[in-house]
Amino acid sequence: MKICIAGAGAIGCTLAARLAETGTTVNVLARGRTLEQLRANGIQLSDLDGEHHVQVNASDDAAELGPQDLILVCTKAPALADVLQQIQPMLQPETMVIPVVNGVPWWYFRGIESRFANENIRAIDPDGLLDQLVPAQHLIGAVVFITATRTAPGQVRSGNPHLMIMGEINHQLTERLEQVRQLIESAGIEARATDNIRDQIWTKIIANLTSNPLSVVTGATLEQLYSDPHLQPLVRRMLDETLLTAASHGARVRFDPQTIMEMGTGMGAVKTSMLQDYEAGAPLELANIGHAVVEMAERTGIDMPTTRQVLALTGFLTERQQAAARAQRSAEL
Repeated sequence: MKICIAGAGAIGCTLAARLAETGTTVNVLARGRTLEQLRANGIQLSDLDGEHHVQVNASDDAAELGPQDLILVCTKAPALADVLQQIQPMLQPETMVIPVVNGVPWWYFRGIESRFANENIRAIDPDGLLDQLVPAQHLIGAVVFITATRTAPGQVRSGNPHLMIMGEINHQLTERLEQVRQLIESAGIEARATDNIRDQIWTKIIANLTSNPLSVVTGATLEQLYSDPHLQPLVRRMLDETLLTAASHGARVRFDPQTIMEMGTGMGAVKTSMLQDYEAGAPLELANIGHAVVEMAERTGIDMPTTRQVLALTGFLTERQQAAARAQRSAEL
């Protein structure tokens, strides 16, 4: 199987390293300093199973890598359109594409019966561009529970177990789904196939939405967000709003609210990925993790006042940071 990891951030490097250790040739689509590091020194991953140092076939040219059987798109949501454009030379009729992206997926209303069937999520894909770039027949949905930090280009540290849940977007259990599950499992990553990937997506959305934006506002770790007496009531209100929105779209979340709060606390003194992006001055995944959920709540007549307020505060801080960066660049010119 020809496999490509499109995006060499923390999650992409983690998956590439574990897959490469199985003896599989792993292609990685990367650029800039990361591409230079991958070509010179490969990927270095430190996780619960030890130290992993692997070589991968890295390139910034999808045409050079050629057609692929499986593409794992491991990018932040703001870069998704650009990456999907880049992978076009690698797509062939049977290519499977697994977007490993936080938040509501652009394809959410594809492949299932719903009164919103085939509608676009305006906050993510208002013009249907993502749907045109990767049509539904290529897609396998995925939810990845991997907590990883990129310490340098091509170098990643992870201190929690790896879990990847996958499912066809039409909720069928297929041979290709099982083939990919076995591949991921062979890499030492717990891999599950599901006949309802949307339930799993909402579980991850709940975890992200109740922690990521508020972490930017407060600078708090996961443990603090879910346990500190000043923050816990706010997180719980956001949790209740998101659970209600998930239920209004037919999703079943297997964990009760108290268990979710305890699981969040148990993640320890870990910074969310959004807080890490904010501190680095990188674009935030507010559209997929936050605004898309509010949009889905509006579709079913649900209000999310606390979530809206936290998203507004996060947006304010982000815009202020961007304005300061622009002013600094102007002063340097």
